[in-house]
Parts: sequence; structure tokens; C-alpha cells
Amino acid sequence: MCAMSRKGQQTKEKILTTARDLVMQKGFAGTSIDDILKGGPYSKGQFFHHFGSKADLATELVKWHAGRDIEMFRTTLAQAETRSDDPLAQMMLFLKMFERYISNENEPSLGCMYAVYTYESMQFDPSIRDFVADTLRDWTAIYVRKFQEILECYEPARPVTARQLAEMIVSIIEGALVLQRAYGNVTMTARQSAHFRDYLELLFGTDGKTNSGEEKRLGTAA
Repeated sequence: MCAMSRKGQQTKEKILTTARDLVMQKGFAGTSIDDILKGGPYSKGQFFHHFGSKADLATELVKWHAGRDIEMFRTTLAQAETRSDDPLAQMMLFLKMFERYISNENEPSLGCMYAVYTYESMQFDPSIRDFVADTLRDWTAIYVRKFQEILECYEPARPVTARQLAEMIVSIIEGALVLQRAYGNVTMTARQSAHFRDYLELLFGTDGKTNSGEEKRLGTAA
């Protein structure tokens, strides 16, 4: 990639980052192109070089955010899988690493982009609403795979499916992000994830026995 192309891509990323922060604070309807330009600051020429309209920005923004989001989950899970051969221990490690990520006081989460797009869905083309739904399904599928592996190794104390567990943790995280935004408490999502880990220990009767040295080193983000 030539220097000019790199610079253009960097500008586009900066605009998307500015737009994301504003949309998370004010909603998409409440965020104007002028707000985004002032947030840079960027020129109108720079904005319209990369985005044909505000609707075009909406499409690119959610796809950009989703790509980063899913990549974070996949990378974190891959790291957990290299540190243990036990699928339940891998899940515990993954959740603890996620808790550290989501409770970072230097870069606090402003809420959930998918919630913003879902609540304001009538503003967007149906293809964007479908993309958000597909992204949440992809996210859920990551968990389904891991919980299926766990159920193949552990007998749960109550009947449960991998999909039920996957949908539970996704619901917990989505709901906790709303509370985290409302309360201004950066530990809210991590705390709810930690409660879910406690539930998994009760469900699979491990009583903390899956804690590896690596998991203990990470500590509990409560």
C-alpha cells in the first residue's frame, strides 16, 4: 500500500472512530455530519471522499465495528485455547480475559453499538438490520461451539443446551452494557460475566477445580 493510500485509510479509520464515539453518546439520529467533522476536526472533502452520505457512513460504521468486535472475541478465545486443553477451563479463561478488556478504565465502553442500531432500526436500510442480526448470530455461534465442547466433556447439573448457554451469556453482556452506560460503572459488564462463571461452576460441578495457574494469575475482574 502506497503512502497516500495508507494516509487515506488512516483518515477513514479516524472518522469511523469519531463517529462511533458520537453515535454511542448521542445515537445515530442525534449525530450530524457536522458533529463528526468538528470531532476530528475533518474537512467535508475528507468525509465525502470516504462516505457518500450519512446513510453510507451508517453501513460502513456498523460493519467496521462488527469486524473489530468479532475479531476481538476470536483472538481472545484462541489465546485461551492455547493455555489449556480443557474446554471448560478455556471458557473460564476466555471470560476472564474479556472481563479485563471490557472493564478498562482508560478506554471505557460507551454501551453497545448493536443496541443503538436495533433501537433506531427504522432509520436504516433493512440490509443493515439484517447485518446486525447476522453479527449477533455469529457472536452467539462462537459460544455455541465452545459450550458444545464443554457438554461433551462435562455432565451438567440441569438439562441445558449449548445454544441456551450461548444465548444466556450474549444476553448478559448486552444487558450489562446497557447498565454500564446508564450507571457510568465500567465494572458492570465484567461483574455480570463473573457471575456467569460462577453459574458455570455450579452447573458443571467443578467448584473452581478448572482454575489453572494462568486463570488464577488473571484474577477476578469483579
